[in-house]
Amino acid sequence: MAKAIHSMIRVLDEGRTLAFYHAAFGLTVAQRLPFEGFTLIYLSNPESTFELELTVNRDRTEPYDLGDGYGHLAVSVDDLDAEHARMTQAGLSPRKIVDFAPGGEVIARFFFIADPDGYQIEVLQRGGRYL
Repeated sequence: MAKAIHSMIRVLDEGRTLAFYHAAFGLTVAQRLPFEGFTLIYLSNPESTFELELTVNRDRTEPYDLGDGYGHLAVSVDDLDAEHARMTQAGLSPRKIVDFAPGGEVIARFFFIADPDGYQIEVLQRGGRYL
C-alpha cells in the first residue's frame, strides 16, 4: 500500500513563501537540502506527517506559469470560521467561505487561499471525509 508523503511546488521567492506558509498553516522548515542550482525545502507541522516540498531554482527570475493543469492542495482545520478570520486579520486574503450543498445537504464547508506564487489551497472544515 502506498502512503502519500509530500507534494512539490516550485516557488520564486523563498522568504515570501516561507512566511506565507508559516502564517497561514504553521508550517516550518523540517529540512533544507541545498544543491548546485536549486534548493529543496521540506515544510511540515505537528498535525500531519505529510510535507510540502518547495523547489527554489536559483537562476529563476520570472514567476512560474501554473498553466491549466494544476488544481489545489487541501488542508483541514478544526474551526473554519476562526481560521478564516485569523487569515483575514493577518492580511492573507482568503476568499469567502462556501457551504457546498449540491443536493441540498451541506457536504463540505471550505474557502480557498492563494500562496505568493498563485498556488491554490483549499481549507476545509474538519469532519466526514475531510479529517
